[in-house]
Amino acid sequence: MASKKKTAKKPSAAKTHGVINGAGEVVEQPIVSTIRENYMPYAMSVIMSRAIPEIDGFKPSHRKLLYMMYKMGLLNGGRTKSANIVGATMKLNPHGDSAIYDTMVRLSRGYEALLHPYVDSKGNFGKFYSRDMAWAASRYTEAKLDAICAELFRDIDKDTVDFVDNYDNTMKEPSLLPAAFPTVLVNANTGIAVGMASNICSFNLKEICETTAALIRDPDHDIKSTLPAPDFIGGCQIIYDENVINQVYETGKGSIKLRAKYVYDKSANCIDVLSIPSTTTCEVIIEKIIDLVKQGKVKEISDIRDETGIDGLKITIDLKRGVDPDKLMTKLYRFTTLEDSYACNFNVLIGGIPMVLGVKALLEEWIAFRIECVRRRTFFDRNKKADKLHLLKGLEKILLDIDKAIKIVRETDEEIEVVPNLMIGFGIDKIQAEYVAEIKLRHLNREYILKRTKDIEELEQEIAELDDILKSKARIKTIIVKELKDIAQKYGQPRKSIIIYDDVAKYEEEVEEIPDYACTLFFTKEGYFKKITPQSLRMSGAHKLKDGDEIVQELEFSNNCDLLFFSDKAQVYKAKASDFADTKTSVLGDYVAAKLGMDEGENAVKMIATKDYKGIVLFAFENGKIAKVPLDSYATKTNRKKLTGAYSDKSPLVGILYIPEEFENRDVLLKSSLGRALVLDHNKVTLKTTRSTQGVAVMRLKKGERLFSVERYKDGTFANLNRYRVNSMPTFGKEIIGDDKGEEQLSLI
Repeated sequence: MASKKKTAKKPSAAKTHGVINGAGEVVEQPIVSTIRENYMPYAMSVIMSRAIPEIDGFKPSHRKLLYMMYKMGLLNGGRTKSANIVGATMKLNPHGDSAIYDTMVRLSRGYEALLHPYVDSKGNFGKFYSRDMAWAASRYTEAKLDAICAELFRDIDKDTVDFVDNYDNTMKEPSLLPAAFPTVLVNANTGIAVGMASNICSFNLKEICETTAALIRDPDHDIKSTLPAPDFIGGCQIIYDENVINQVYETGKGSIKLRAKYVYDKSANCIDVLSIPSTTTCEVIIEKIIDLVKQGKVKEISDIRDETGIDGLKITIDLKRGVDPDKLMTKLYRFTTLEDSYACNFNVLIGGIPMVLGVKALLEEWIAFRIECVRRRTFFDRNKKADKLHLLKGLEKILLDIDKAIKIVRETDEEIEVVPNLMIGFGIDKIQAEYVAEIKLRHLNREYILKRTKDIEELEQEIAELDDILKSKARIKTIIVKELKDIAQKYGQPRKSIIIYDDVAKYEEEVEEIPDYACTLFFTKEGYFKKITPQSLRMSGAHKLKDGDEIVQELEFSNNCDLLFFSDKAQVYKAKASDFADTKTSVLGDYVAAKLGMDEGENAVKMIATKDYKGIVLFAFENGKIAKVPLDSYATKTNRKKLTGAYSDKSPLVGILYIPEEFENRDVLLKSSLGRALVLDHNKVTLKTTRSTQGVAVMRLKKGERLFSVERYKDGTFANLNRYRVNSMPTFGKEIIGDDKGEEQLSLI
């Protein structure tokens, strides 16, 4: 009996995917484990080796570049072509020359992105505040290390930090730089990894050094007393908010508001913007201001241009006559990135683990790192001196009986036996004997002996001093404090960013004093609008209209009302009557679709004028439904010009009725395409607060029939009104008969 062949149950497609193995077969693998095995290593590599800075303040790409420049002798030597630096850095950084050069540009003095640049550059390196100013190719520019880099590499050859193999194991590179000051907070650093990011703002070097020194002396030091706020290279203004500063200092996260700095040139009637937030560029600001002028939101500007040159950043804004420059700038601060926010995220790798730390915690981590660097340096110096002392101790024994040493050497038959014989004759070890055997004959004199003996005493004192330092953490901290003070004095600069503590003027939308006068508003079937004063209307003749066009709405209102234009695409556009110029009957008027920037193919079908947004709007649809929406649903706190979803688009729109709050006649007349009608009290229709509601069914329709028109019921339209009045909904209505026919066909909207 043949056994049934069992088939393995296939995992669901959502949890597996196919991969091709070495034999060319498709093998199913779980997606979760595949992602974990393939994507996670990539994510961790980006976090650990690319995007997030470490406690020395550098990403790996920065560190590799600067260290290679140090090995090339560019700390004290002259400049070399940037292309040479890029090529040499490839020994440590396995990326393209473009990526390496971009890194060097951002660290350069010419690019002006750092408070204390690390690369002393010559040539065109672009500017951080310009999006379009490209830097020259690496073959044209030159560079060397800036003087402050001496503090980054201080005692790097004294085992202060660990060294690791480069990517091809051909040379060593430092895992960290033994920075003698908190570089991690002195220069801005931004990086985006996988699932996390880092955005560290810059602080003034002098203030950071003073704060760190004070924190070493007193762990409870109030850092705000010596470090009031960050400092930005652009020299922009910092709007001081104590709560935000406290949040950044404590948690490492927070949003600091920055403002551009400007001066007003009265003689030329222009504003010169001399610094901008480091989060934006000149081109972005200029484009936004031009856009505001085109939209009519800013009317005080006659011209704007970028006058950035050899003297630095400068955006010139020409003003119209009589404009208050301070009020204008307050408005521009609100609408452009002349005022922007710097989102702090102090995410740093500490021991290979990403941590978001506040300023104080970050300084404490740096202090611990620097203590270890100084301890390792001291231990290195102590061992070097101990090794030298050990040699001199052996020499001292030899020099006490130099004749014996000479006799041992002369009586030794083979050269290879000299060192062992000296070891036996004087009781010294091999290292000491080797050192003695290499002494030149000319040094065997009294002066040399006394000098070496004196060196022994000095070395013993120095070693004792270094041992004392190694035993005392307080002495190591004292050394760090002294170094910080020296760095602050040597490289410290005044603050570039001004801190604004006072209440900052905020832009408040100015409500223009709109002249309030009576006017008549006309809206045509083709979507044209006219606003005519009563005096002009009395003196005018017939309306000028396009062929086939007609006036469908005529409202007597005032110049300071709001206008709502409903379109055939279920959208409403808002405007002010004052936005339209007074005109005459002899002109076509404004084409609303073009004036309000409606979408292509979109047309205005209904106009509503209001001041208080009271009343209701009825929307009738071909499927026999009516939606009743309060007009205040279209009132907005902000000056939005366009609202989508003004009404339901599930069925074609038949008509829109606006019924003011004070309107007493509540009857609405509906007619179908098959000649039936009904009169409805709109109070029987439920009011909906949702604009896009589909409404309620009012008229039942036969196959092929549709709701044809909707209008307010006029007294006397029907001889027998009760025949057409609705008692329950939905209903078929009544066929129009007798004298009720005729005139109604002329009243269709």
